[in-house]
Amino acid sequence: MTPAPLRRPAHRRGRSRAVPAASIALLIALLIGLSALPAAASAALPARVDGQPLPSLAPMLKRVMPGVVNISTVTRIAADEHPLLRDPFFRRFFDIPGRPPQRENQSLGSGVVVDAARGLVVTNHHVLADADRIRVTLHDGRRVDARLIGSDAETDIAVLQVAADDLTAVALADSDALQVGDFVVAIGSPFGLAQTVTSGIVSALGRSGLGIEGYESFIQTDASINPGNSGGPLVNLNGELVGINTAILAPGGGNVGIGFAIPINMVRTVVDQLLEHGSVRRGLFGAAAQDLTPELSSALDIELFRGAVISSVDPDSAAERAGLKPGDVVTAVNGRPIGNSADLRTVIGLLRAGSELQLEILRNGERKRLRGTVDDPYADFQQGEALDPVLEGALIGEVLRQSPHGRRRLVLVGPLRPGSPAWLSGLREGDLILEMNRQTVGSLTDLRRAIRGAGAIYSARVLRDGQLLLLARQ
Repeated sequence: MTPAPLRRPAHRRGRSRAVPAASIALLIALLIGLSALPAAASAALPARVDGQPLPSLAPMLKRVMPGVVNISTVTRIAADEHPLLRDPFFRRFFDIPGRPPQRENQSLGSGVVVDAARGLVVTNHHVLADADRIRVTLHDGRRVDARLIGSDAETDIAVLQVAADDLTAVALADSDALQVGDFVVAIGSPFGLAQTVTSGIVSALGRSGLGIEGYESFIQTDASINPGNSGGPLVNLNGELVGINTAILAPGGGNVGIGFAIPINMVRTVVDQLLEHGSVRRGLFGAAAQDLTPELSSALDIELFRGAVISSVDPDSAAERAGLKPGDVVTAVNGRPIGNSADLRTVIGLLRAGSELQLEILRNGERKRLRGTVDDPYADFQQGEALDPVLEGALIGEVLRQSPHGRRRLVLVGPLRPGSPAWLSGLREGDLILEMNRQTVGSLTDLRRAIRGAGAIYSARVLRDGQLLLLARQ
């Protein structure tokens, strides 16, 4: 049986559907029944029952909904054309004017104001991915352009800034205090229907291994989440933000009662780094792990069925210096229980470079505590502007990578600030620069020479996520 697909609840539009005849018949029967009621009885619902007011979420929503915004984006995509026409040298040599034809792609999502004084709005990374223009519609109908402060694909979090007065921020809760069964409310723009409210409960906590994001520890809820809800808030009954809605289990393309939100405590950690650096600078620990299964428990002769088994430790890594060894079972990090390898990756992956951590492990049936410090993988990198002004906003460094011809030195792009000159050149974090302006690059010296010789970046060949790409600018 094929599992139901996971879908992002953004970038989709609803389609009208015919109402079934049975539903029409039921509606007519209800209307006939209501028309037979006395006028006084049908005029309004009672305000009180047995002297007590009816429960309502309306007072809380009046406070929260002004802090929920609608986000629309426009992305310009180059239309298909002959590869030669994408080569800037070819266009310059033959004096071919103008830019290549483009088409526009639009998307829709939601967001939540978290700092009214600074105009900060939190949403999903996938709502804004590759957007050329971002517009925010506020609760009162005002439409303003937004500036991208920073975005992190691994956690699917992005921060925008808008210049607007009289904003309302939504207070942040402690998502670690959530329990299964707590009532929650989702607010957003499903199918473009702005300021839509749905309610439900927390169905599960700490959901991981879904393959949606690099770091997962989702709040699962049955509050209805649909396309367009992405980036919108999940709040508790006090009107406090507990999560950012991000994905749904959608076998038919719409809500079936299983949605996922990023816990606000995780969001807070990512947002702090995006505000400080424009990107997330994760530490490097240097250990690989796998889930503890009943078979592994039997092989290790332990009576434990939750945890992460260390499968390998990199030489001269933070993990080796902490004393971690293959076969160790990690049960907690900094007091947080570890249920599987995804939990371990998420907890360590959200720590800043240089952070201290305490590991609780089981080794040969004996419980131990280890202490370590997360390495900074960019400690030896240089600020891009030190190499050339066109690389401003990026960290650039040299790394050793394995190739068919042995280990070779390459130039790696570290974290970038969105909107910076390096970002606008097309470079992205994790790119390995192989060529610059048609010159082979194997060191920072090569990179500096290739850029200064041409006076700008006209083309670059990079290795990104295992694929060779040619970046070209006019």
